[in-house]
Amino acid sequence: MSFLPEGYSYGPWHDGPDPLAPPADLRDALDEIGRDVMAGSSPRSALEELLRRGTPRTAGLDELTRRLWQRRSEIQRRHRLDGTLQEVQRLLEGALEAERRELFPDPDDDARFREAQLDALPPGTAAAVRELAQYDWRSEQGRENYGKIRDLLGRELLDSRFEGMKEALRNAGPEDAERANKMLTDLNDLLAAHAQGREDVPERFAEFMREHGEFFPENPKNVEELVDVLSARAAAAQRMLNSMTPEQRAELAELSQQAFGDPRLAQQLSTLDAQLRALRPGEDWTSSERFRGKDPLGLGEGARAMSDLAELDALAEQLGQSYPGARLEDIDVDALERQLGPDAGVDARRLSELERELRRQGLFERAPDGTLRLSPKALRRLGETALADVVNALRGKAGQRETESAGAAGEPTGATRPWRFGDMQPWDVSRTVRNSVLRSVSVGERSVRMDVSDVEVIETEHRSRAAVALLVDTSWSMVQEGRWLPMKRTALALHQLISTRFRNDALQLITFGRYATSVELAELVGLEGAWEQGTNAHHALLLAGRHLRRHPDAQPVVLMVTDGEPTAHLEPDGTAEFDYPPQPRTLLKTLSEVDRMAKLGASVTVFRLGDDPRLTEFVDLLARRSGGRVVAPDLDGLGAAVVGDYLRTRKR
Repeated sequence: MSFLPEGYSYGPWHDGPDPLAPPADLRDALDEIGRDVMAGSSPRSALEELLRRGTPRTAGLDELTRRLWQRRSEIQRRHRLDGTLQEVQRLLEGALEAERRELFPDPDDDARFREAQLDALPPGTAAAVRELAQYDWRSEQGRENYGKIRDLLGRELLDSRFEGMKEALRNAGPEDAERANKMLTDLNDLLAAHAQGREDVPERFAEFMREHGEFFPENPKNVEELVDVLSARAAAAQRMLNSMTPEQRAELAELSQQAFGDPRLAQQLSTLDAQLRALRPGEDWTSSERFRGKDPLGLGEGARAMSDLAELDALAEQLGQSYPGARLEDIDVDALERQLGPDAGVDARRLSELERELRRQGLFERAPDGTLRLSPKALRRLGETALADVVNALRGKAGQRETESAGAAGEPTGATRPWRFGDMQPWDVSRTVRNSVLRSVSVGERSVRMDVSDVEVIETEHRSRAAVALLVDTSWSMVQEGRWLPMKRTALALHQLISTRFRNDALQLITFGRYATSVELAELVGLEGAWEQGTNAHHALLLAGRHLRRHPDAQPVVLMVTDGEPTAHLEPDGTAEFDYPPQPRTLLKTLSEVDRMAKLGASVTVFRLGDDPRLTEFVDLLARRSGGRVVAPDLDGLGAAVVGDYLRTRKR
């Protein structure tokens, strides 16, 4: 009994990506890209690196390419190209042995004459086969073997140019050989008309396919497609011949005249090859490969092996994505599955979907200079991840939460709680009514009566406004010592916290090397490490002070991340003066700016990265002068230390 609606059928999905397949994991991919970008890679390079590396559940382009080269090497190591020659030689030896057995007991002169003929055969296989063309075999097995040689040569020659021809003509008779010759004659006539540009070529092609279409399982739609199919196969056959020794090529050329016992086949194939070369000169007709295995391949199998090698080379180029305008949609997934199996096709489709979704969802955008950069949406996602890591780190430490309290000036937190005596927060009406209904029903009351225990109030918290300056050291030592990425992730986490939880706060990101600069988050995330001498904390504090003065009503918060003592300061003319060890003038100017911070009510918290004694001594002095403190976190704890200190200072 069928439960399927009439008129409906169910089967594999073939029209584009599977709509029920799990979506690409963009968050993990974006985290990986973000790490590479923050470490100094461009967004484009980071995306390409992700596709090359792959994801935990998807092999990357590098792995697929490795498997392609392994497959290529296996073909060359396993096979050799003299299979047809060996088979002809085996059949010939069997025929001669059977004929001599038949002649040996016969005492007449004709038998001795025939033995002399056999003894006088040339040593080469091709020459011996040619000499025996008119020989009248007495042995039935000898006659049969010689017929098999001619049949094998015909089938192999056709199979090297037409896919599957060897099996189709396995039990070929004289009429089949004549049919193949007729097809080749008509094909050469068609290609000659096409080369001449004759107007009746479409009609000729249609007539040719009606009569000989069984020879072309590829089912070409027009003469151009037919030429493409034939030229690719003929070029593979030529590359196979190029890969043989000169002696082997000469043997095959001579043996081909005996194909089906009719030299016309070899002549027609030679004409066909010449026409295809002229029509498709861009095909690879000249290269060769080295085969060093023990498994002999016939002419048809050898041509298929050469086609496989060419297909593997093309796939490797597609996976390399090194040509202009390269996209993962360029990868021939069907060819990849033929060579590496269905799993490789699944991986290629997943990578293509990942690239497409990353672009489609607006995670990249064009900068004014034309380069690719992370979009604000991508930065928000990276910030969420960075902040989540920081929150997890903070949960493992002892500390206090922000205090929620009543007050009309408070901001809603999004939570509610039961009313307590003295609370002045507004009621959450919907939850209060819901509580009344549930309580009344539970005690069997027919009408709803409100009780003080039903009341829930909207939880609020008092929040002050803060002006936050995060000063991050971008001198070369930060890159050299592996502090570049933790510094950027710290800035991301703090930016995400302020933009989502404390929207009224004003955050300024300031980088300082030889000079200090106020930057946007996207600039800091994409900032590349560069060789630059100088740690100009003086200039950074100047910019921080300017930011604090723009927000006089806000609580000042100054956070500095550095791994070196000040070695540069800003002169009145705007130039940076650098010297190491630091000049007293540099230290004096830096501390003077710290004193100005203190007058604004700002204490400076310094996050010291490194254990240099001179750095330790200076930052301790700086913290004492500003009423701040020094924190020496490890790199994994830098984000938690900065965010935790921001929250602590803000509460205070």
